[in-house]
Amino acid sequence: MFFTFLVVAILTAVVLVVAALTISNLIAPHTFNPQKGEPYECGIPTRGQSWVQFKAGYYLFAILFLMFDIETVFLFPWANVVTEIGAYALVCVSFFLLVLILGLAYAWRKGALEWK
Repeated sequence: MFFTFLVVAILTAVVLVVAALTISNLIAPHTFNPQKGEPYECGIPTRGQSWVQFKAGYYLFAILFLMFDIETVFLFPWANVVTEIGAYALVCVSFFLLVLILGLAYAWRKGALEWK
């Protein structure tokens, strides 16, 4: 019974995706305009080379920010039910915070938090 449902769900997904791609291919405009191929940035033509490399530090800083931002999202539900669960909740969140603090210490030691 479960496998029948699984096969039907997969076939339905495949049929819907193929139908959507076919319909969009049929009704999409197929004209080419050279202006569409030009790089566009705020209506101003670009000067110089468009491919500029960014330092990996910016991305690393952003990932660290997201990691600690998500941490706070996970702490809010815990704060709501901590009195109901008791000591077990305190041990679990202590371990969670310990792992995050160790991650922050590692990033700090590697120099990921220095803005150069």
